[in-house]
Amino acid sequence: MADLKESIAACCKQLRISTNFAERAMSQEGDTNQEYLYNLLSNEVKYRTERRKTKLINTAGFPKMYEPGQFRTDEIDFPSGVSLKSLLGLEFYHKGENLIFYGSTGTGKTMLSTLVGIAACNADIPVKFYRTAGLINLFSESKAKGSLGALKKKLNAAQILILDEFGYVPYDRTGAQLLFDYLSEIHEQKSVILNTNLEFSQWVNVLYDERMTTALIGRLTHHVELILFPGGNNRLRESSINEAWGRINTQEVGNYGEK
Repeated sequence: MADLKESIAACCKQLRISTNFAERAMSQEGDTNQEYLYNLLSNEVKYRTERRKTKLINTAGFPKMYEPGQFRTDEIDFPSGVSLKSLLGLEFYHKGENLIFYGSTGTGKTMLSTLVGIAACNADIPVKFYRTAGLINLFSESKAKGSLGALKKKLNAAQILILDEFGYVPYDRTGAQLLFDYLSEIHEQKSVILNTNLEFSQWVNVLYDERMTTALIGRLTHHVELILFPGGNNRLRESSINEAWGRINTQEVGNYGEK
């Protein structure tokens, strides 16, 4: 029996199948040879699926893990047709949309974006989560080291890019330009989730360049769901971000695409 197990393990190695397959082969049951083989193979598929989900979650970069039951929706302004269920169901992703979460610090933007990211990983969709300042610094450092291609390759492995804390601090000019260039490259190819406490009119204060800021807003809002996190401050519901949003909806997308 031990020799047979070792032989199975050797075959698994050649076929690049997990060693756990050999372990299960010794205990798997089935009324027929075919049923035994099916049970063995289907369990291997389940094992690989769970392992991939775990890997995606572990490499996404989430700052903390959350459960959907921890999130309160009573003070969130969801657009018509959008709900916590639809976000966790990744409807925005399947429609090729971005998400912008706007509100003050501590209102739940990071938690919700993390929950959406975890849902994506569980659906076998790769995700990368970054604090925006951290990613901008990575762009600057990679440019200086000549490793920008390697950073983009890492980012390109994800289908959803989450940018947290956008606008909390002024950014390095070079890094901000490189982030803008990358977001332009992936426009309509990947979904971006951006968490911010800044109204659109204030983005230029951290990006410095007005034309680049206008173009970035245009790209991110081309296909987007804007979700407000007023928290306890009802004035946010009447802030100028809503006015800007109204103007965006009444203008042609091409007006924003020019650099």
